[in-house]
Amino acid sequence: MRLTILSILLLINTLQFSFAQSGVKDSVIRFPMIGINYGLYVPGGDLDERFGLTSMLNGNFLFKTNKNLLWGFSGGFLFGDDIKEPGLMSSIKNPEGYILGLDGLYADVRTYERGYYVNAVIGKVFSFKKPNPNSGLMIFGGPGFIQHKIRIESIGNTVPALRGDYVKGYDRLTNGIALQEFIGYVYFSNRQLINFYAGFEFIQGFTKGRRDYNFDNPDDPNGNRIDLLYGFRAGWVLPLYKKKPAAYYFY
Repeated sequence: MRLTILSILLLINTLQFSFAQSGVKDSVIRFPMIGINYGLYVPGGDLDERFGLTSMLNGNFLFKTNKNLLWGFSGGFLFGDDIKEPGLMSSIKNPEGYILGLDGLYADVRTYERGYYVNAVIGKVFSFKKPNPNSGLMIFGGPGFIQHKIRIESIGNTVPALRGDYVKGYDRLTNGIALQEFIGYVYFSNRQLINFYAGFEFIQGFTKGRRDYNFDNPDDPNGNRIDLLYGFRAGWVLPLYKKKPAAYYFY
């Protein structure tokens, strides 16, 4: 762990010296940047029938050119606890809608949304000139890959039907290619202290169920799906460039 942290610090330091240049306040400059952000999304399409509000914790590595073009990659962890899947685990529920454990008591079974999204990024910053020519309207997007499933936890492990690989017959594992679009505002501080961006994001997933058989819905063909996410995303950015040296004049 110490070696990993040291390696990251050395990489950041190397990148900063590699991109020593004019000050961010005076001109459009090129630099790599690391971002951490959070998004909250409303599902649409087929995804709306399975999940409610969805969160994504995301990280990215982007490079901004001296023409304010952007390219890089991004990856995020999808999660939520609002499960709406019709008939989920109906084959092991009693007429009252409960699951009995081996101890004869109602089992405590919890469900969550889990998944991830990764994509390539290409875009551009349209400068507003203030507070500097590197800040302004930011538009980017790109192709990617999305995967999601229902995580099922049986507290106490008292339900044999939800043990080991059996749980895969209920988790609705789904994945496929996706597209992403983002439009928002990015701010780079003149003093390199505060840097952030925020805006609206749209994701379209062209997915398919990947389980051969659903125990609680054997007639489900696991066919093609259109999974949509619409939301707001905001995050912190660390630009990796060396500050312009201060100028001194002697008389």
